[in-house]
Amino acid sequence: MKVLIITYYWPPAGGPGVQRWLKFVKYFRDFDIEPIVYVPENPTYPLEDTSLLSEIPEGIEVLKQPIFEPYRFAQVFSKKETKTISKGIIAGKEKQSFIQRLLLYIRGNFFIPDARKFWVKPSVKYLEKYLSENKIDTIITTGPPHSIHLIGKELKQQTGLRWFADFRDPWTTIGYHDKLKLTKRSMQKHISMEKEVLSSADHIVVTSFTTQKEFKAITNTPISVVTNGYDRESIPETILDTKFTLSHIGSLLSGRNPENLWKALCDLTKENEAFSEAFQLQLVGAVSDDVLSSIQEAGLSDFLELKGYVPHIDAIKIQRSSQALLLIEIDSKDTRCIIPGKLFEYMVSKRPIIALGPAGADVSKLIFDTNSGCFFEYHEYEKIKMQLLQYFEQFQEQKLASHVIGVEKYSRRELTRALAEILKNPEI
Repeated sequence: MKVLIITYYWPPAGGPGVQRWLKFVKYFRDFDIEPIVYVPENPTYPLEDTSLLSEIPEGIEVLKQPIFEPYRFAQVFSKKETKTISKGIIAGKEKQSFIQRLLLYIRGNFFIPDARKFWVKPSVKYLEKYLSENKIDTIITTGPPHSIHLIGKELKQQTGLRWFADFRDPWTTIGYHDKLKLTKRSMQKHISMEKEVLSSADHIVVTSFTTQKEFKAITNTPISVVTNGYDRESIPETILDTKFTLSHIGSLLSGRNPENLWKALCDLTKENEAFSEAFQLQLVGAVSDDVLSSIQEAGLSDFLELKGYVPHIDAIKIQRSSQALLLIEIDSKDTRCIIPGKLFEYMVSKRPIIALGPAGADVSKLIFDTNSGCFFEYHEYEKIKMQLLQYFEQFQEQKLASHVIGVEKYSRRELTRALAEILKNPEI
């Protein structure tokens, strides 16, 4: 079986967006599926990780075509602001500069569904010719950027081939959507496009049960949940940190700012001398100015270590050497559906997870079902503080660890097996 995968993110892209389909491609051949990948020739990736190039299986056909990237021109206004927005880091309204407000308005209302929309027409033209000359069984598109799905929709209409649309994140309900300063007309256009894509695809794949539920209210197209997962990384055995390190891996956007967590940590450093001597807060990845300000105002500057972006393999090492791991999501009902890939990597690191997010988050159930840590809502100061103290006492006794259950089904290979079964189902 041959599948054409259309994606924007591909090595040397770094960050979470590239992981999902790189891993599916890595294991597809184990299940008699031959992937052909179509990617931009000259993309503007906010993060790069050249180490991921080694994970592309030998002999995989990778098609490339040029893409016009408006972000390059936006840098004329402000290179720093453009790069920050492209990473998804958007300051709160009261802290936005005039340039940032202007860039957000332009991005939201002139580039619908997103700034990669200009790749749609040339891609359809190129791929229509390729599909006429090569036997492909199924087309797969993955977003965001959701303009990639418009390529699939057009190819479906022109070729009649089966088309699967994979949503790594939702579209109109994604957390940052309301920050794009959309006019009513622009918002309606997004809603209309989303419905067209959901209704035109032969099958929809999503990463969470909440997204599945939301999409079922919009379309009758069959929807499958295939979550993100973890891979068996070949790295040497890591030694646990001697300090009580709490580490967060990945971007901490402005909305991911659990002030009660910072307060609980600050209070523990003041009330418990041993905690103060042992504690270290380690942030790996981009951190917004809003979050940094909150941490500093909480009096945690002396305990903070900022590592910036690191290659994926190094992030895995940090996860496994940390005493406990932080997973922080924006406190909004729109983010209940977000199940980040790092959650599953956290699980197999055997380090306890402290997660914060909105009530009813899918993450909460997964953490509970796998016995991999604990979940709190943002307002639960006392519970957060009590859990931190409990973990610290276990750390002092050298007994701090997680005892996860049932995580095998979230391995990237097993998830690829599940996706392969869906792809091979003749009724879809």
